[in-house]
Amino acid sequence: MTGGRARSAVVVGAGLAGLTAAEGLAARGVDVTVLEARERVGGRTHGIEVAPGAWIDAGAAYLGARHTELLDLIKELDLHTAPTTMLGASRFALGSRRGGGTEHATRDGRFPPLNAVALGDLFDHLAELTAVVRPEAPWLTPDAERLDTLTAAEWAEQYLTHPDARLFFPLFLGEMMAADPADISVLHMAFYLRSGGGLRYLNAFEGGAQQDRVAGGAHLLCERLAARITERHRGTVRLGEAVRSVAQDADGVTVHTGSGAAYRADAAVVALPPLLADALDLGPEPPARRAGGRTGRGCAVKVNLVYPSPVWREHGLSGWSVNAEGPLLSTVDDSPAGAEVGVLTGFVTGAEAHRYAALEPREQRATAVAQAARLFPMLPDPVGFHLTDWVNEPYSKGCYAALFGPGDWLRLGPALTAPHGRVHWAGTETSTEFFGLLEGAIRSGHRVVAEILDGEA
Repeated sequence: MTGGRARSAVVVGAGLAGLTAAEGLAARGVDVTVLEARERVGGRTHGIEVAPGAWIDAGAAYLGARHTELLDLIKELDLHTAPTTMLGASRFALGSRRGGGTEHATRDGRFPPLNAVALGDLFDHLAELTAVVRPEAPWLTPDAERLDTLTAAEWAEQYLTHPDARLFFPLFLGEMMAADPADISVLHMAFYLRSGGGLRYLNAFEGGAQQDRVAGGAHLLCERLAARITERHRGTVRLGEAVRSVAQDADGVTVHTGSGAAYRADAAVVALPPLLADALDLGPEPPARRAGGRTGRGCAVKVNLVYPSPVWREHGLSGWSVNAEGPLLSTVDDSPAGAEVGVLTGFVTGAEAHRYAALEPREQRATAVAQAARLFPMLPDPVGFHLTDWVNEPYSKGCYAALFGPGDWLRLGPALTAPHGRVHWAGTETSTEFFGLLEGAIRSGHRVVAEILDGEA
């Protein structure tokens, strides 16, 4: 920001990062206008009502004790958390990829029925990578050029020798990052795991990053932030306004939308995923790229199967499963607290997400329902089926977060947060702390508020 402290700002994107920035600015006297392309706020959070007053998360959902900014916001907005239910045994269907027919195994805990030594070796290799990465500046990591050139798939070919490790690695990466190993660099993989708190923390429910959910749905965070902006601070939130360009001069910025509207302000905050931010027209002297030729979309389709009750619990099962064959590569019990209905949420990630997203809706439903019934034979027919295709969502271009491919961190990293004159960047992909998570989105919003109000160039 140049020319003194901003009196007005336009925020592009009404996801958690954009609304955090907008509310922070508005609370400090800045006249704020938020422009959102969708007809709803929330970005990559999205709530679906599955029974009267019972909501589930079709997008981002989970949090843990280390997500301090998120927990503070939940308290500030008079919201609460609900624990992720994991009581009971897990189900695994890993047999057909190991040379036999489909096998369904039930066991306590979440450790799969695979060779323990092989999986230990896999996690040892991953721990070594995460230990050396520099999370605050991944491009300065020792041997960064090699690590950012090598894909995770190529790394697995070199270092994973046991078939069970090779089987489990893409399933693990899909669950953690919604990524196919061929789409991301080793540097990005190591950074993501380190940024999120490390392997154990990211992968854990109790005591980890998936311990809790926002009671009533994470979308409530954005809805209440938007209400604060408009009601308490007299700001503006406009829906259905897709931004096309941001022009700036010595006196301010002008933001143009697809509807032909133009918004004038002292500063702009672009809180969009990298692929969308990179597509904006930012004038004759554009900034450093926000995405590269190998930057990909987070590969996730989220399936919510609704049943009259969480019947699996009556059979000593947690609802958790891991599966070598799709479409549902993992499932979890996402039943709303206090509601009678049971919700089994399936995650379709990595390369499988692209395949599944291309199916006809009827086939999508049939294959997911059939797989759930094989995993949990006690299930009745579902009373509801909800599919959220984040791969093809035009105003997200993927979820959980953008995937940095080979070369991306070396090219994009140094300018990740550097303002472009009066244009500032927010979004979970601009946070080197908890990149890709709700916590990272909030921290990026706070950073932008400080940039603008402190008058940093």
